[in-house]
Amino acid sequence: MTLRIGIDTGGTFTDVVAFDDTTGRTVVTKVPSTPKNPAAAFVEAIRSILDVVGGRPPDVGFLSHGTTVATNTLLERKGARTGLVTTEGFRDVYEIRRLNRPYRDLYNVFWTKPEPLVPRYLRHEVRERLDVDGNALVALDSASVARVAAALKAESVESVAVCFLHSYVNPEHERRAGGILREALPGVSISLSHEVNPEYREYERTTTTIVNAAVAPIIERYLADLESRLTEAGIPV
Repeated sequence: MTLRIGIDTGGTFTDVVAFDDTTGRTVVTKVPSTPKNPAAAFVEAIRSILDVVGGRPPDVGFLSHGTTVATNTLLERKGARTGLVTTEGFRDVYEIRRLNRPYRDLYNVFWTKPEPLVPRYLRHEVRERLDVDGNALVALDSASVARVAAALKAESVESVAVCFLHSYVNPEHERRAGGILREALPGVSISLSHEVNPEYREYERTTTTIVNAAVAPIIERYLADLESRLTEAGIPV
């Protein structure tokens, strides 16, 4: 028996489907979700489906997983404490945003912008500048990156988003800044915009990188816990 198992973790139930490659049989079941520890329900779902089909942990040949852990983290604003490092003069691009607003609030004079995921005191600038073609107008000031790293360390950030102007054309400054930050902030997750969203328009690239940075530590811990539980249960990972 070789089973392909797919698991979707929801807020109320964790759904699981198993397909037996040998017989072509498909079985579906569900178990209650464990929102405070989603990995627990994931493993319980596998145990449950194995009981239904009469299988054993070594019979699992393929695992597919869908989860709303990252989505819920953002909706509930429970992301990691995140800092932003950006080009000098562009600290507030993230909060200025664009002119767009929800259509239903287009003429609402009382509309207020959502609170940013990264408050202003955790947004820092470093001296560097590239032109639109990726040529260095101002070389990266490594000392300013080191000072920012020290400031973020003092604020006990868990994650840092780095977004420099035009880094999608030339990522060299971001790479160097990322190296300095990783050395100064061991254990802190570093997200570089040219890796997360290598596209033009700094606002969109900044917001995407911040979202990645905010959820990365939560997802990393979740997956590490999940791998540990699967290994303990004898389920191939």
